[in-house]
Amino acid sequence: MEVDSHGKFIYSDTDVDRTEGQIVEELKANSTGIIPDPDQWLEEDLRENILLTSVDALLNWGPRSSIWTAICFPACCAFEFIAANGPRFDLARFGMEILRASPRQADLMITAGTLTWKMAPSIKKVYDQMAEPKWVIAMGACGISGGIFRSSYNVVPGYNHIVPVDVYVPGCPPRPEALIYGIQMLQDKIAKRTIAKKG
Repeated sequence: MEVDSHGKFIYSDTDVDRTEGQIVEELKANSTGIIPDPDQWLEEDLRENILLTSVDALLNWGPRSSIWTAICFPACCAFEFIAANGPRFDLARFGMEILRASPRQADLMITAGTLTWKMAPSIKKVYDQMAEPKWVIAMGACGISGGIFRSSYNVVPGYNHIVPVDVYVPGCPPRPEALIYGIQMLQDKIAKRTIAKKG
């Protein structure tokens, strides 16, 4: 209510009462129906937070998104692997930022470099110590086939003679992009696993 400079009200009590009465009557006329509870937000919230998926997809999501790595005999490929772990290629995007010191903490073995028959039992032992499920990437020509040393009497012609290999990444040495592509292929393979018994 406005007040003039002398402290008197500009509007009379009758005008104020009439105006307030009109506002109340208009509100009463417009409020004859019941306003429904605005629960549409609740339905939208439920729709946004309900996820329909399969058990396989749910169980494979964790291992696919956080592969923990143990590396074996990186040799020349080590420099490309180091580059892949650096900020430019950023293997941390795949949950692989920490290399495991123990095979018991790893679920991926990246094999690279020449493997001799004398060291083959050690690779087998490291693989056997890894917890299931576990995977192997053969990185580089030496890991895949023995590389330039494959015709030597003491060289294993590929890690797949000792442990099962899931993904092959060719090159001498393969570029970091090739290793990342191999990791993505492994993630696709993990995503397609199923717990259903076949047979």
